[in-house]
Amino acid sequence: MVKVKVTWYGHAAFKVEVGGKVILFDPWFGNPKNPNPNVKIDKCDAIFVTHDHGDHGFEEAIKVSKETGAPVVMIYDIAQLAEEKGAKTVGMNIGGSTEVNGIKVFMTEATHSSQHGAPCGFIVEVNGVTLYHAGDTGLYGTMGLIGDLFNIDVAFLPIGDHFTLGPRVAAVATKLLHPKVVVPMHYGTFPILTGTPDKFKEEIKKQNIGVHVEVFEPGETRELDV
Repeated sequence: MVKVKVTWYGHAAFKVEVGGKVILFDPWFGNPKNPNPNVKIDKCDAIFVTHDHGDHGFEEAIKVSKETGAPVVMIYDIAQLAEEKGAKTVGMNIGGSTEVNGIKVFMTEATHSSQHGAPCGFIVEVNGVTLYHAGDTGLYGTMGLIGDLFNIDVAFLPIGDHFTLGPRVAAVATKLLHPKVVVPMHYGTFPILTGTPDKFKEEIKKQNIGVHVEVFEPGETRELDV
């Protein structure tokens, strides 16, 4: 068993700590559900931003990079913009892999939109734990291949519907990915995001998917055993 310390700031923003490594995903700290928007990150090894829509932390990532020296990993086009603003960046593209401060990264596709470049997700392997942050996505054809290629311990999946997966289709995605733990995200931030964890869990049960669903409250930190 490996302990994975997860903090959810609301929406798609997470801090994950594994074996001394600290990483951030889509750090939109100023979202309406975060009870403490003035988040201070003292140490960070890598920041992952899935696309440049304002609700996924592009500007916050640049700020954290400047303060901690952590590189921001993004699709190449957006990384160039962040570098112009003074961030340390690692630009890559979908299907590629690299290593950042001892953290292995594989960039996945995401079916969504982006102001620049293309939206993406991330498979992150850190200290023996494999994480998948899907970003804003719908169901895509190669999602099952991602589940087969990587032994995913924790998957962070959107369930809010309208702009991303809703509960029913997110359950199908979970079945394809077969992670040990799935953490729902990107719901309830705005009224239009109607999907709920309860509906998601109902679908997981209805579709007979053997996975543990871990639901966080915004601002909550919890340790997961994987």
